[in-house]
Amino acid sequence: MEKIIVTGCNGQLGRAVNKLYAGDGRYELVNTDVGELDITDIDDVMSFARKVKPYAIINCAAHTGVDACETECDKAYKINAIGARNLSIAATETDAKLIHISTDYVFDGKGTTPYTEFDAVGPQGMYGKTKLAGENFVKDFASKYFIIRTAWLYGDGKNFVKTMLRLSETNDKVRVVKDQVGSPTSAEELAKAVAYLLPTENYGLFHGTCEGDCSWAEFTEEIFRIAGKKTIVEPITTQEFGAAAPRPAYSILENYMFKLTTDFMFADWHDAIAKYMKEL
Repeated sequence: MEKIIVTGCNGQLGRAVNKLYAGDGRYELVNTDVGELDITDIDDVMSFARKVKPYAIINCAAHTGVDACETECDKAYKINAIGARNLSIAATETDAKLIHISTDYVFDGKGTTPYTEFDAVGPQGMYGKTKLAGENFVKDFASKYFIIRTAWLYGDGKNFVKTMLRLSETNDKVRVVKDQVGSPTSAEELAKAVAYLLPTENYGLFHGTCEGDCSWAEFTEEIFRIAGKKTIVEPITTQEFGAAAPRPAYSILENYMFKLTTDFMFADWHDAIAKYMKEL
């Protein structure tokens, strides 16, 4: 049975990967989080990889606190960049495949048409900058890698969907940003993409989000509609919301490499959120 190291196993994607591979006799998942493996420590990573001898490493670990990254720069670089570097070096030494998850934040968010894998990057905040550094380390040090950029992820864990549902319990009206657009993406759909790519040698950079797009306010309206909530969504601007870190206004990714090189298709975001909420 092939072994797959999963980092960040308690995060939304880590849990979705575990659920998808449950009962799959081909693979044994070696789950790690900060308690089991410090991805920022090269010696820890190398000794762990040598012991496990993995077929693949799926890196779901990240410092995803966008606002926190602005003040915790060292921590963000350690986890998002050095962690990716260390796992890449370990993957190469053990001849393992590496799947690394990245983000729409590597772009400047000023686009007007969906970003493809061939478009120029230009991160605006520390989260995007550290994640881009991680991508570059993967390209430098991993020999067999898949980088998947995703966006607006939700799954089993703390997320936007659950926050909105919680707010609707005690509020007649919620204020939600209307001038940021993207593609809400189910962790289950992203896990399917991971599982699709993993057995192949179709290496490189991919965008992986659900099809279609909306604003955060429109996403919230759909969540409330499915849940049968009467809570009113009051659309506001990013400026009115006033987050500490810059947020990309335009986050729509085109899954261009999936469409060019595979027959894999992500679900439409409407269908994915309906399925997620039915299971919730």
